[in-house]
This record gives sequence, structure tokens and C-alpha cells, in this order.
Amino acid sequence: MSLVRAFQLPYQLISISGEEQLSYLHGQLTQDMNLVTDTQFLWAGHCSPKGKLWGAFQVFKHNEQFFMMGSSNEVTASTRELKKYGVFAKVDITHIDTPRIIGLLSDDHALTCQLLGLNFADTNACDFSGCKALRLDEQRIILYVDEHFTLPTEIELAPDHSLFSEASILAGEPQLSTETIEEFVPQMINLQALGGISFKKGCYTGQETVARMRYLGKNKRAMYILQGQTSTPITETDVEIQLGDNWRRAGKVVHQVYNSKTYTYSALAVLPNDTDHTSLLRAKHSPEVPMSILPLPYSLDDDK
Repeated sequence: MSLVRAFQLPYQLISISGEEQLSYLHGQLTQDMNLVTDTQFLWAGHCSPKGKLWGAFQVFKHNEQFFMMGSSNEVTASTRELKKYGVFAKVDITHIDTPRIIGLLSDDHALTCQLLGLNFADTNACDFSGCKALRLDEQRIILYVDEHFTLPTEIELAPDHSLFSEASILAGEPQLSTETIEEFVPQMINLQALGGISFKKGCYTGQETVARMRYLGKNKRAMYILQGQTSTPITETDVEIQLGDNWRRAGKVVHQVYNSKTYTYSALAVLPNDTDHTSLLRAKHSPEVPMSILPLPYSLDDDK
């Protein structure tokens, strides 16, 4: 079996180019866009005027333009809103619905970089052969490639992306579904923990709500990693918690995946931020599937 596995990812892109691309995005996203460079990608949220997220994106720069990468639902929603106000700025906004985005999963980061000719140095983004590579951590890399790119023969292309999606969930990386778009403020999906919110930049759409959540302690929810065992795949929208002899709704599923080899269901769910980690949880529409809370790989402090 190959030491490096590759997965065709279902992500989509928004490209933003033009004379005012930087200033326009700086006024739209939660991130300080001056920090996004050819060698550094960052997380960012795109909010409504009420501070509710249209999407959480990995934002990178390539070929002198910015790209926002997310799920098809997030990209569709944010493209619509960005274009709504983009007519007043010197920017070109394009929804790229069929990009070639490949996820790499490996326990040998150095080998992966050697096979592909990647040089990250002390950064998390780099160009290679006219393409772009983003380093998520020591096991995961995402490639944005063109139609001429071919994987080295040493890298195995997996038939589906569920294993990569599972790793993203265990890393606590949010991805909004149709049902959860424009429902959560950024802190409810832990965007501050991923460095996706700048509390020092100037104004941006939704900033008042985001700042209130931080400085007035108004946020009462957070995103948790949940996991359970089931012999059959499930798709869930809500999570219930046991209180005494009864069960009640605890929160909403943000992102989920089923591993058919280990019979493991993994999900990210937004719950009250004081939820006890020993609580008994279950899937609402599949109550036979109990779930436990796994530790987050980061701190939820937002002092960035």
C-alpha cells in the first residue's frame, strides 16, 4: 500500500482578482487579508451584516489573486453575496465549481514533499509546477492543480475522500452544510481557534456581532468533535443529550462522515459551550447510535 494516499476533494473555489481585491476582501472577511501571502494561507469567515456565517474558508493567494476554498454550499452562498457588493469595487469574482483539488494523507511529511517537489520551509503554502500546495498539518496537504498535473506513481489515488474528510473533522475544521449556512457566528464553529478571526483589523461585514461575542461574553456555543460506532452509515442533523431518564436536543451537526472500514461515524456539532465532556449523546434520528465527545486539538481561547 502506498505511504501517501491522494483523494479528489469536493471543494469549490471563489477567485477574487482586480485592482481592489485586497481592500475589498479585507472589508468582507473576518481575517486580516494583509497576512495572506503566496507563502501563507489562513482561515477566514464570511458573515452577513448580522454576523452569521455564509461560510468558513481556507484563503490563499496564487497567480496574483485570492482564492477562497470551501464546500459547494459555502462557495455558492458567498459568491452570491460577494458579487452583490463587488459591483461597487474594481474586482472580478468567479465561482470555480469544478477545480482539481487533491488532498494528500501521509505519516511521512518529508517523503510527500520530496515526491512532489514541495518546499514549505517555515510556511504553510507554496507554489510548485504552476500549482499551489497548502500544508494543513504534518499529515495533510491540499493541492490546487491544473489539467496538466499528474500524481507521481508512488502516490495512490483513493476511490473516495471519506478518510480525508474524517481527518479534517478530527482536526476540528468546520464546513457548513445547506442547513447551517447563516446560522452561526464565527466563534460558534471555533473559527477563532483556527486563527480565522482578526480582532485588531478594521471594519468588516458582521464585525459588530463578532466583537460583541468576544468582549461581552455573549457566545454560549462551541463546536465539538463527536464520534460513535454504527454498522450502517447515517446522516444526521441534530444531536440529543441525556438528562436523567430523558433526552433533549443538544445541538446541530455541522459536518459529518462515515468510515465504512472502521464502522465509525464522526461529526462536528455545535453544542452549548459548557457541555460536559462525559455527557451521553446520541444521534436524534438514529438514537441507537451513541456518541462521545473527543478532545479538541486546539484551545478555544480567542486572544489572537
